[in-house]
Amino acid sequence: MSDKDFYEILGIERSATPEEIKKAYRKLAIKYHPDKNPGDQEAEEKFKQISAAFEVLKDEEKRQKYDQFGHEAFQGGGGFSRGVDPFDLFKDVFGGGGGGGGGFGSIFDDFFGGTSGSSGNEGSRGSDLRVSVSITLEQAAQGVEKEIKYHHHGECNTCDGSGASPGSGKIMCSTCGGIGQVASNQGFISIRRTCPTCSGSGVMIENPCQKCSGEGRIRKQGKVKVKVPPGVSHGNRLCSRGRGDAGARGGPSGDLYVDVTIEDHPLFERDDDDLFHDVQIPFALAVLGGTIEVPTLTGKVSLKIPAGTQSNKTFRLKNHGMPNLRYSSRKGELYVKISIQVPTKLSKEQKESLIEFAKTCGEKNFSDDGGFLDKAKKFFDNE
Repeated sequence: MSDKDFYEILGIERSATPEEIKKAYRKLAIKYHPDKNPGDQEAEEKFKQISAAFEVLKDEEKRQKYDQFGHEAFQGGGGFSRGVDPFDLFKDVFGGGGGGGGGFGSIFDDFFGGTSGSSGNEGSRGSDLRVSVSITLEQAAQGVEKEIKYHHHGECNTCDGSGASPGSGKIMCSTCGGIGQVASNQGFISIRRTCPTCSGSGVMIENPCQKCSGEGRIRKQGKVKVKVPPGVSHGNRLCSRGRGDAGARGGPSGDLYVDVTIEDHPLFERDDDDLFHDVQIPFALAVLGGTIEVPTLTGKVSLKIPAGTQSNKTFRLKNHGMPNLRYSSRKGELYVKISIQVPTKLSKEQKESLIEFAKTCGEKNFSDDGGFLDKAKKFFDNE
């Protein structure tokens, strides 16, 4: 044991009150506990010193002897009367499974947000749930609020989630003695397991609620309004905190995850924030040029087609795509791909006019005497 002054070890004045001594010990014991510092020999030694100092100073009679005679008052006992183990001392102060290597139980949950095997006197956390919501591309562009109905485990309104009948309470688990864990010896090895009787809570319900059978929750239908932000994509997942299954016996609720599905659009294809649309234009318009109207998610806009536009020509319309999910002021582009619409039937006058046009262009690879089949027939007849 270190010869360092016990008051100095705990960082308190010699005039400290019992409550100040306990508070100092709690703070330092959590900081240097071996379970929080695995493999750190220095932290383990510090934990022993803190425990030795607290074992003496928490007891009024021992403290008086220490104040009068110092460490010599406890020579031969290693600082602990009756061979008190520092881990048992930790368990006595905090409650739950604090034995060496046995885990903090609710201590890590309360102070560090941990998830050890035991949850002390708190109920277990409820499960997370997943649902899906289907929206249109227009709704994805503008944002929308959707009401979702789903089934989940909700808090029992008879026992308010405690699992106990009105007027009843909780009692210490007789199997584990309130620790939440049971130990079994296998040779030289001591193994701790979660108590099968109380599921690690350390307590049992004296008179279980009849409505929920002591579970503290029942199956029910819930509904929640989810705001889908502008720019959301197919497969994005939203989260509604605390809307999942309620925890057993008053434990915290899980979360509700909402998977977004975007329906196929008849006019647009999407790639990230950009949209793509195919437009057919008449042959004459492609040759002579003109103006057409193309659809967007917010209405129609005019698009100028230059004379001589070729098939597969793509035009870009800035800021007519999808809004960016992170930066709503930014928008993608709308890409309009042009294809030339070739007429399948022509009147006699139209055909003659087109032939004359082709001749003036110097074209020779066209048929003006019966079409391709007639030309093919003449070719084979001449062989």
